[in-house]
Amino acid sequence: MKAAVVTFPGSNCDRDLAVAFRAAGFETLPVWHKDHDLPPGVDVVGLPGGYSFGDYLRCGAIAARAPVMRAVARFAEAGGHVLGICNGFQVLCETGLLPGALMRNAGLRFVCRTVRLAVETTDCAFTASYGNGQAVAMPVAHHDGNYRIDPEGLAALEAEGRVAFRYLDNPNGSVADIAGVISANRRVLGMMPHPERAIETAQGGRDGAALFAGLAAALVTA
Repeated sequence: MKAAVVTFPGSNCDRDLAVAFRAAGFETLPVWHKDHDLPPGVDVVGLPGGYSFGDYLRCGAIAARAPVMRAVARFAEAGGHVLGICNGFQVLCETGLLPGALMRNAGLRFVCRTVRLAVETTDCAFTASYGNGQAVAMPVAHHDGNYRIDPEGLAALEAEGRVAFRYLDNPNGSVADIAGVISANRRVLGMMPHPERAIETAQGGRDGAALFAGLAAALVTA
């Protein structure tokens, strides 16, 4: 199994994401934002957290127009798995691969702490190793994590079971306590909390490890 990890200028969680993929059995392949194609044989693309292009304009707006994102969009449209974490979630929304937008936190302050989440669906490869409704803990570190979507879009997400994670102690004001959403084909996940920072007991918990293990198991089965 191969995982491509994209690096933009300002990414700072790309190494953490690669470590998490490797711990789950993936071979990791670095991809630069100026690349026009993904490496051959890639099974999943990871878009890491950080501050791509200094968060100018809007968080993720410039990265969404990087050459590599055209390849990522083609990969996703062909049914490939894509994981966007924190800034990666913002990039996925800016590219239109996921609905909604990430705005400034309701308190207008940077939030950096561990939060509690509920797993809202296990009907995707990323969450298949959790239990429905399972409470998990993962860290967040963001200033623009307030997920917003129009009422019609929210109704569609809820009706289609596309809310992946929901905050139990909402740190940023996200509508309906949404912490992560999946695409209509259930193969693209964007989330603000950092599962890659919760894969070792020394980090304070291992609740993020199941996300990567579940993805690996789903790909092996497929």
